[in-house]
Amino acid sequence: MVKNRKPVTRTAAGLVGLALLGLGLSGCSQDTLAQWGRFGLPEAASDRAPHIGNLWIGAWWASLIIGVFVWGLIFYAIIRFRRRRDASGAPRQVRYNLPLELLYTLVPFLIIGVLFFFTVQSQNAVLAKETQPVHTINVVGQKWSWTFNYMEAGNPAVGAIVHESGTIEKIPDLYLPLNQPVRFNLTSADVIHSFWVPDFYFKLDVIPGHPNSFDVTPTKPGVFLGKCAELCGTYHSAMLFNVHVVDEQTYTAYLKSLATRGQTGEVKAPAFPNTAPTVPAKKEG
Repeated sequence: MVKNRKPVTRTAAGLVGLALLGLGLSGCSQDTLAQWGRFGLPEAASDRAPHIGNLWIGAWWASLIIGVFVWGLIFYAIIRFRRRRDASGAPRQVRYNLPLELLYTLVPFLIIGVLFFFTVQSQNAVLAKETQPVHTINVVGQKWSWTFNYMEAGNPAVGAIVHESGTIEKIPDLYLPLNQPVRFNLTSADVIHSFWVPDFYFKLDVIPGHPNSFDVTPTKPGVFLGKCAELCGTYHSAMLFNVHVVDEQTYTAYLKSLATRGQTGEVKAPAFPNTAPTVPAKKEG
């Protein structure tokens, strides 16, 4: 009877563990389970997000498959070649194994090559530009907030360039029209920042003296958090902004309200923010 206690105890512990796991999963909401399926990513809110999302999920699945395979080999070796009183369990000792060495040399290169191929594909898809974006927004990153210039002078519904600037105390709002392509032109007024909207699955560096741009089409209405993803100084944590994805009428009404408040014209970053000042030459004598 004493000999049978351990197997029974292990079986009971396993059943209890499975029951607790099932209970934990049953208590999770549908949103939480869906996020687990996306491996922690929020729900996609832009047309470029699926490219990054598929790459992220594919990389995780590849890592899990490789991990399970390696763990399986480790546990197999632990059990199959565990130490015994005699030497009968020891594996046959060899100086080298050419097929095995080729395997663990070539397989990592194969994995890297596959991941590189899909990474380049996703990168090209995300950075692809629209032929004629409907809207253009010039973004200026400054210590420590954002300025959004809506280049709507050619839009009859607005008829002017309007802007919204934030401060450390005031988080700026960025309004975007739903299902319409928007081109973002990014410039910095001082140091390197990074324009990031997590729900868009995309971020791009804002570099002084080096303008960057990207196109995106918001596909989900709502309010999303934007932030700077580059440690840019003392008040980096204050570089937040709220992204409002709304219908076209609400978007136009918001821009008109900016014009009514006198926030017209474009706020530009200095042309050479990272240029050292010229020191006058000393006069002789």
